[in-house]
Amino acid sequence: MPENPAATGTAAEAAPGAAPGTASGAATAREDVLRAAGLPAVDLRAVVAEQDDPLVFATVSGAHLYGFPSRDSDVDLRGAHLLPAAALLGLYEPEESRTRMWEQDGTELDLVSHDLRKFARLLLRRNGYVLEQLVSPLVVHTTPVHDELLALVPDLLTSHHAHHYRGFAGTQWRLFEKTGELKPLLYTLRVLLTGIHLMESGRVEPHLPTLAGESAAPAYLPELIAAKEAAEHGTAGGVVDPERLRGDVEALHARLDTAQDATALPDAPGAREALHDLVVRARTHRPGRS
Repeated sequence: MPENPAATGTAAEAAPGAAPGTASGAATAREDVLRAAGLPAVDLRAVVAEQDDPLVFATVSGAHLYGFPSRDSDVDLRGAHLLPAAALLGLYEPEESRTRMWEQDGTELDLVSHDLRKFARLLLRRNGYVLEQLVSPLVVHTTPVHDELLALVPDLLTSHHAHHYRGFAGTQWRLFEKTGELKPLLYTLRVLLTGIHLMESGRVEPHLPTLAGESAAPAYLPELIAAKEAAEHGTAGGVVDPERLRGDVEALHARLDTAQDATALPDAPGAREALHDLVVRARTHRPGRS
């Protein structure tokens, strides 16, 4: 079973052969974690350098973060950028969200980035998707502001994040029923297990192979992951009986409901003022690039 890249090191750790605590050592460590997650050998740092406004952070999301990339999976880059104050103070509406899709060295890539203020507001709306992007161990670019955001994560978690995972699971299950493809099925199982894990432990864990080792996970999950790795648009036929699968998904929904009722997480995030202060300070002193 693939290992969670988060367990192999962090962005701040130096890899063998690199001086500990140095910028080059941290960059080497990040590269090692990206390779361990199956990322293709594409220079993602060039993407950072090309942005019009400095990125606060950029991480890899999607199938590589979730632990079930296939040979032809694209690379999903997600992050936050920092607009200049003038862009928010004038008459024109700011470009708070940016999307770019392109191909590089035979690999399809896409980058979605939000201005830091919008990203912070999404975090306060109990959006599990942006929360996972923030805590992703697959770090392409980081700054001190990124570190401050990460430090606020415990005060951003709420019991209502269960609604995000429950709703996303429902959408992906309906897509699976329509197409029969492994990808929406794995997304369904992944988000339900991530939601359960968050409610029960107070920690965000988006990596499906790691979640497969928990008691709530169906025993056939590693087989589904292996089938998805072999074919991006493969089907679930032959891996698991449809009735058993439906019953397991219903059981996971019930487990998520129970976990939400019993969770120690609060009803509302407690980091609003700290996020406000961080956005103001970051805007006033826009960070350099690293």
